[in-house]
Amino acid sequence: MDQKISYNQTYIWLISMTAALGGFLFGYDWVVIGGAKPFYEPYFNITSPADQGWGTSSALIGCMAGAILCIVLSDKFGRKKLLIFSGLLFSVSAIGTALGDTFWWFNLYRIVGGVAMGIALNLSPLYIAEVAPPEKRGMFVTLMQLLVMVGVLLAQVVNWQISLLDNSLPDNPDFATLAASWSGQYGWRWMFGVEAIPALLFFGLMFFVPESARWLVKNNQETKARKILEKIGGTFYADLAITEIKSTVDEESLAKVNFKELLNKRIIRLLGIGIFLSFLQQWSGLNVVIYYAADIFQAAGYNLKQMMLNIVVIGGVMVLSVFITIFTVDRFGRKKLLLIGTSAMAIIYSFIGYSFFVGQGGLVIVFLVLANVMFYSFTLAPLLWVVLSEIFPTRIRGAAISIAALAHWVGNFSLTYTFPTIKENLGWANNFWLYGAICAFGFVVIYFVLPETKGKTLEQIEKDLIGKK
Repeated sequence: MDQKISYNQTYIWLISMTAALGGFLFGYDWVVIGGAKPFYEPYFNITSPADQGWGTSSALIGCMAGAILCIVLSDKFGRKKLLIFSGLLFSVSAIGTALGDTFWWFNLYRIVGGVAMGIALNLSPLYIAEVAPPEKRGMFVTLMQLLVMVGVLLAQVVNWQISLLDNSLPDNPDFATLAASWSGQYGWRWMFGVEAIPALLFFGLMFFVPESARWLVKNNQETKARKILEKIGGTFYADLAITEIKSTVDEESLAKVNFKELLNKRIIRLLGIGIFLSFLQQWSGLNVVIYYAADIFQAAGYNLKQMMLNIVVIGGVMVLSVFITIFTVDRFGRKKLLLIGTSAMAIIYSFIGYSFFVGQGGLVIVFLVLANVMFYSFTLAPLLWVVLSEIFPTRIRGAAISIAALAHWVGNFSLTYTFPTIKENLGWANNFWLYGAICAFGFVVIYFVLPETKGKTLEQIEKDLIGKK
């Protein structure tokens, strides 16, 4: 079969890269808050752990709303329209957050951006999975994660460079000095506002990509689907793909989403796997490292300028690590990489906890944090979305992924919002040991429960996991 198909690689790359810009914007919006945190908190006079947690995590409320929107709308209106809408929301959020003069308005626009994040992180990998050739699907979906990490790195570089513009700041400024400084008054606004440029670009480019052919077939638009599939892989590929799609989508479910199917025992099992992986990715603790990197490095003995540079190094490691996934995910498979990641993170967390327990800071903490970031970035971070985009049936894929993504955001919010309070009660060492235990538990569940999906078409995976009706 593969010998008869000549894929239009340029076309696939162009539409995949455009969709993956949603991941880039997610990465920027996800991380920009961490570098801006030392500056906007003094501006708004945020001192309590509850307010600190809310400022850092308010966008995640929007992420949950975005995931719920996808549950209801993605299988009804398609992937393209919602991704265009997310581009608009990213643009509004970037400008609104930058101009916010009260903590209330700041958080409102962060929530708007969160809705965009929830949509983009759901539908960008789903769209890419539905247009990519089966033997390269893992690589193309991981491409989105690469752009997520590039967005992360860019946010950290922008934050760092903007912080360097304020030459009047001492190395260890106090709260009042930060509040009165250029960085405390204006610098953090530019950190958020820069995002408007790529957001508007994504919004415009999404008008030029095709809708998912699989969604079009599912919604009785076979002629349009055939044109897209022929452009991707020729007439033979189009015939083959349409036949496979139809074999997994019966006539009654073509134009509607039957939510009762979510109660099917086999689908409930797959939803359970997806929800577990979503919580595991969040409760593994890496978002604490991202959102609260400044606090972690401060506790390890670094000053403000050193903290900002260390945060940039984290972003660089995240970007480079994703290349490991790109070159290994379709060779070694999803399950093996996830087992490597969870076991390594469990071990590294134990060392980080011990370092804080004995009061050993400096380069030891930086090295361990970077090692943990590396394993997370080429395993749990990208592979959650690869697995979610593969294991659910075509007819309810959008809704099912959105349910798992909602769990992802609930896990993210619960972790991020409660961290300041938990850290105050448990201390740094116990907090990291807790994340290590969670990763170890995740290893066990993945080993016994997760199916391998590499190298199969989405329709083959569906028949293996669900069976024919």
